[in-house]
Amino acid sequence: MDKIQSLNGIWNLQKGNDTASRIPAAVPGTVLSAMLKHGAIEDPFWRCNEYRTREFMASDFTYDREFTVESLDCDSVTLVCEGLDTLATVAVNGVEIARTDDMHRTYRIEVKKFLRAGVNHISIRFDSALVAARKEDAENDIFYASTGCIHGNAAIRKAHYMFGWDWGPQLPDAGIFRNISLEYRSLPKFADVLIKQEHGGDGSVALKLYTEVDFLAEKRNLSVSMSPESKWTETELSLAVTIEDPDGNCMAEIYPFQREISMEIPNPRLWWPNGVGEHPLYQVSVELKTGDGVVCDICRKRIGLRTIDVCTDAHEYGSEFAFVVNGVKIFAMGANYIPEDILLSRVTKERTCRLVKDCESANYNCIRVWGGGYYPDDYFYDACDEAGIMVWQDLMFACNVYALTEHFEENIVEETKDNVRRLRHHPCLALWCGNNEMEWGWGDEWARIKGHHPRYKADYIKIFEYILPKALKNCDDVTFYWPSSPSSGGSLDDPNAVNRGDQHYWEVWHSGKPFTEYRKEYFSFCSEYGFQSFPGMKTIESFTLLEDRNIFSQVMESHQKNGSANGKILNYVADYFLYPKSLGDLAYISQVLQLKAIQYGVEHWRRNRGRCMGSLYWQINDCWPVASWASIDYFGRWKALHYGAKRFYAPVMVSACEKEELSSEIGYFVNNDTLEPVQGRVEAALIDQDFQVLWEHTEDITVEPMSVGQSFSVDYRSVAPKRMEERKEEQQAERHAKQQETWDEEKSCFFARVRLYIGDTPVSEQVTLFVKPKHFQYRKPEYVIAVTETEEQFIIRVRSSSFAQYVELELEELDGVFSDNYFDITTPEGVEVSLPKTELPEGCTLKNLERQIRVRSVADSYEVG
Repeated sequence: MDKIQSLNGIWNLQKGNDTASRIPAAVPGTVLSAMLKHGAIEDPFWRCNEYRTREFMASDFTYDREFTVESLDCDSVTLVCEGLDTLATVAVNGVEIARTDDMHRTYRIEVKKFLRAGVNHISIRFDSALVAARKEDAENDIFYASTGCIHGNAAIRKAHYMFGWDWGPQLPDAGIFRNISLEYRSLPKFADVLIKQEHGGDGSVALKLYTEVDFLAEKRNLSVSMSPESKWTETELSLAVTIEDPDGNCMAEIYPFQREISMEIPNPRLWWPNGVGEHPLYQVSVELKTGDGVVCDICRKRIGLRTIDVCTDAHEYGSEFAFVVNGVKIFAMGANYIPEDILLSRVTKERTCRLVKDCESANYNCIRVWGGGYYPDDYFYDACDEAGIMVWQDLMFACNVYALTEHFEENIVEETKDNVRRLRHHPCLALWCGNNEMEWGWGDEWARIKGHHPRYKADYIKIFEYILPKALKNCDDVTFYWPSSPSSGGSLDDPNAVNRGDQHYWEVWHSGKPFTEYRKEYFSFCSEYGFQSFPGMKTIESFTLLEDRNIFSQVMESHQKNGSANGKILNYVADYFLYPKSLGDLAYISQVLQLKAIQYGVEHWRRNRGRCMGSLYWQINDCWPVASWASIDYFGRWKALHYGAKRFYAPVMVSACEKEELSSEIGYFVNNDTLEPVQGRVEAALIDQDFQVLWEHTEDITVEPMSVGQSFSVDYRSVAPKRMEERKEEQQAERHAKQQETWDEEKSCFFARVRLYIGDTPVSEQVTLFVKPKHFQYRKPEYVIAVTETEEQFIIRVRSSSFAQYVELELEELDGVFSDNYFDITTPEGVEVSLPKTELPEGCTLKNLERQIRVRSVADSYEVG
């Protein structure tokens, strides 16, 4: 094979022409990461440092280094830049060789004629994207920008979120954020290898491999197939194909070179989404060889055997929008993913894989990669493949007005080809989507869109309904393409229609409506909706001083990018809870409310399975410590919502549906999103604060695969008075002066609990109050915590002296993910959860853990009297 020389490592980094600012900087890396490491800037996340750091990025920065070329005895040397962020000028030995302006592209630059044997020098200057955006804003007639975003950013093919969003800071970093290398070549190499699958009705699967070879030409500007100047021909080459199954068994074949090869997979094992089935993976290796057996190039791909499509057929409510995997319609359950950090050098394989694992643990089967960031690294998709998590992949366009120039078109076509070719083989890839919310903006004529020249609306249609779909189809004609999110199918035809396509719903939260509004909406597929909360106190303390810890302080408001949202959180809290007694309790209650809100919507849409086929809440994660819609905060700490998702996204789940909020009439439903029937029993009970069961009822149920069924319904008003009378007789001596209690007088003293049992195991549980929590007569609980351990985990049993709701377990200094949290204690036996030892520092002892544990429930969050 030919040689690849990595140019990763330590470079020099200089600000502008200031040689005194010169520091060593890691590549891959970013300007801000290097400057922070060497003390040239303060932590941009601390207090209000964001703004000073933003202006620091109004300068240009130059990376440079020397490297040694051992020999130029080859036909071609290509500089391969996998990630330049963004406005870069590349020079080799003092000669400018390229200018780049698209962060999302891989650039391949022929450099042999600029090199010499021995020591060489490379420099890459990054012009300020902040200055460029401000210049664009001053000079063009586009005035739209998303909330919190620096105007003018649409013209720069850089991750939009770096210019700010309503959850992120304005920190437009720069740098060589992915690998950079030199490729020395004299042999042919693959220009492309495409793997397609053919699934037969009898369960058979064949792989079709389509290969294109770049036959090296002495005179070439671009990769070509079969150039007249080529030193090679197809007849001199062969292809060696190896397919390794999930158990390590291999099949291998050698073929004379041909552009299309078909191989039958023996005993194929299908890839299924999380919660539905297994996710086995196959390794495919294709070697390009010369006639004498020299390996010219190797292409390796890991695939899963499956079909994924999206059904948009008409039904009685309008049109469906459902993922269909291996012929089975899947209810998509998950959330929206944003970039994991504003400083890209902090995004590591370990951190990303942990985040995907956290999504798998919360029963996700789908993640939407939102279009305002950048295309994640390969390891993100590898992790999703392994976890069985389908990926809804936006192209990198979001909430902007784009001017279609000739250069802009060339850029976005090439970036689309680069990323589609890189990602198309992943079994997790379920859908390509053109952009985030721009069809909605144009179609509904948002106030901030009105007044733009009509050409920009025409440009929108050209880009997302002709140019990009065509470029995408040339590389991937299998994966479903959807023009925008939300959309009803394109052409600005009522993009956010309720009964077709996908929907974004923000009346709850942005319009201040109560979360009970979710049950009024019967969406086809709700791909974006959300509810904010504060992170926990450990995260708040990471960016504040003691005097900052008031939600209306300058620092707290700076770490809240959604306008007056801190006050909005208080308004929502006031509707349901008593006023929290501290900032820590307010953060806790805001998270409980966030969980309640999203649960309310998800369970409603899951109960209407078939009419609705997807729930992707906004959002999974944060890119810095902030109050936001995330269910996992910047430091990877699960909020209440993520623990709640583990319950309300469970493949088999029971849910309670009141006739209306706080009604005594409740219907119980069981969802089965698996491929097998579920047989079990549903047990409902009316219980008081002291765990006395006042009434109970059990029914056996059978729920067919991929369906939902109602078990039974009950009016608790009709069963409660009888038990009240019995209680009155039992307690006559104490209550002889009391009149018979009525439902309205007692309903703040008891709750309904439903459990779903499979065999003798409770697999799903839910509690319903008949009053809002602020009016429930909680007793002040006393907790008893017992910790035991096994070889692999700690077992924590929490008991309470009375009913305790949304019980939070927290470690004072350490972090860890419990098997359950924010749970209800409804029996004297309490609740048992586990904590894997792998979650904790090595050597953490049982006594250590016991000292760390803190417990809180709703009744502990406010002062009495």
